[in-house]
Amino acid sequence: MNKPDDIGVVDLMMGIPVSETNQEWYDSFLPLLKDKESIEQFKMPAQYLFQDIPQLKQTDDYVTFLVEEMDKYRIDIAMVGYFEGSQAASAAKRNYPDRFIFDFPVDPNGGMSTVRAIRRAHAEFGIKAVSCFPCGCNPQVPINDKRLWLIYGVCCDLDLPILVNVGVPGPRVPMEPQRVELVDDVCYHFPELKFIMRHGGEPWQDLAVKLMLKWPNLYYSTSAFAPKHYPQAILDYANSRGANKIMYAGYYPMGLPLQRIFSDLEQVSLKSNGVWRSFLSDNARRVFNLPGIGSG
Repeated sequence: MNKPDDIGVVDLMMGIPVSETNQEWYDSFLPLLKDKESIEQFKMPAQYLFQDIPQLKQTDDYVTFLVEEMDKYRIDIAMVGYFEGSQAASAAKRNYPDRFIFDFPVDPNGGMSTVRAIRRAHAEFGIKAVSCFPCGCNPQVPINDKRLWLIYGVCCDLDLPILVNVGVPGPRVPMEPQRVELVDDVCYHFPELKFIMRHGGEPWQDLAVKLMLKWPNLYYSTSAFAPKHYPQAILDYANSRGANKIMYAGYYPMGLPLQRIFSDLEQVSLKSNGVWRSFLSDNARRVFNLPGIGSG
């Protein structure tokens, strides 16, 4: 059935633009590329995956710009990244406290300094989650590596969900650290950890479903995928035993326009209003302890 129009959406991956091109966000990935030719060819590290990268207007207030875009598509709450000292995140929290929640991206190579940074971000800024891009760490860190054990432990201690990229990465870096089977080891050792798989899990989406059946606190978000490309195994799971496990996340403005996302969503084959509401809103509100479960 078509997407209902009365759901207050929670988007679990959005970015506050930094300019009309948002190039500075993409440039943060350039250290991952090994040579000058790669850097010149891929100013955005996964540009080849996206055909219609959003074009933004020039403004002095990109936080308000983002809220206006959210309003057009009934996005009540967006998760954006917080970095220590981020003026944009501070402005979002100060000016629109009910519209944004924050994840704290980490590189576990920092060891205990990263753990202390998570604790500061939680105590001083009120982050709602931690996130990690294993293939993007320098050096790379497999999902079940002992360096991440410290991060998983502090997330359990603070009751913070963690969002982790799984599957073949978009940037042209080695994929091995993000193999989906590595998640099984983490869930075994940290059963209370709320672990959200980001960025699709392909080509191991069937295994991702099997693991979600196995582990109560393992979830999946649809970040960085246009809805027409959502894996069928994930949709089948959402329509059956996994209605409480699959959560919506976009990728605006990093790669996907909101107009494209919400146009594509009309063609997604979720079977009932209840499944749609769980997917677009209630699951995220429950996992991240947000208000408004079951409301419009």
